[in-house]
Amino acid sequence: MPAGNKQPSNPILSYLSLATLTVQNATQTLVMRYVRTRPGDMFFSSSAVCMSETVKCIFCLGIIFVQEKLSFKKWWDHLAVNMFREPLDCLMISVPGFLYVIQNNLLYIAASNLEAAKFQVAYQLKLLTTALFSVIMLQKKLSKLQWLSLIILTVGVALVQLPTSSTSSSSSSSSAALSSSPLTPVKTVQSEVKGFVAVVAACILSGFSGVYFEKLLKNTPQSVYVRNVQLGFLGMVLGLIVCYLKDGSKVQKLGFFYGYDAMVWLTVMLLALGGLVVAVVVRYADNILKGFATSGSIIIACLVSMVLFDFQPNSLFYLGTIFVMLSVYMYSKYVYSDVGKPLSMTANK
Repeated sequence: MPAGNKQPSNPILSYLSLATLTVQNATQTLVMRYVRTRPGDMFFSSSAVCMSETVKCIFCLGIIFVQEKLSFKKWWDHLAVNMFREPLDCLMISVPGFLYVIQNNLLYIAASNLEAAKFQVAYQLKLLTTALFSVIMLQKKLSKLQWLSLIILTVGVALVQLPTSSTSSSSSSSSAALSSSPLTPVKTVQSEVKGFVAVVAACILSGFSGVYFEKLLKNTPQSVYVRNVQLGFLGMVLGLIVCYLKDGSKVQKLGFFYGYDAMVWLTVMLLALGGLVVAVVVRYADNILKGFATSGSIIIACLVSMVLFDFQPNSLFYLGTIFVMLSVYMYSKYVYSDVGKPLSMTANK
């Protein structure tokens, strides 16, 4: 998500944003997997998506108020000028708003059917889809090594998704506790094929909506936070519609916040603020550090999955994960140069 021009180099802010992104990426995957597979009352994922959009909207409204140092009247006038008086503009921003709602619902499906480590690795396909849509929609040029990195990424994800004997046996088991740990979820009937299809679909939507949003930011005067308020508000409305269509009868019977607890609210917050964390990293750190953050989150997700979720990776998983981390580093480092040579230490948009 674009965040404007990069600020002057500040090592402390760079590494702080790097650490924040690493922890956020890993924690989001792990917590989402946990809340979708644990025993007890299951919350409605459609309501959680709606609440994530609401939180994002409220958070960005607060940032605008503080950043612009406005009184309440000026703050409201600022929003009216940049949002409410441009119906065509709101219609344009509704496209990524709707896609983000569908994407986040797909992520919950993926988390319900894929091990956290496999989910984390497979979700890096969004790098491939974002790159392809950038080439098509923004006429962005990629270096030869970047194209090679995308091929390596695809191969790596394919290797990770190859079934193992332990995976196939665990997917068919049901309602049996893994251990005495209170953080360990219960195994339920899962479909890795369904989970992987959901991840791929989410990556396609993420790539298109992200590039569409970037193009919109480049051609309009509104700030990234005003745009996120629009996205959050429209996402909240669209999320309510999806919630009604998907779980309307259940929500009416059990309540919108059925199954919510502290862990569910943590998932909502992580999903809401994830894009803003990326914006901070792009603002204060370069893309190579962002690549390291992605690799670090994959490693953390794998290690924690082995401890808490009884995940047992095989040699193909390790090889595929190495391929994915290598591809992320290559794509971030060897960006296209107008003089025909890859440049290192240059941030992509």
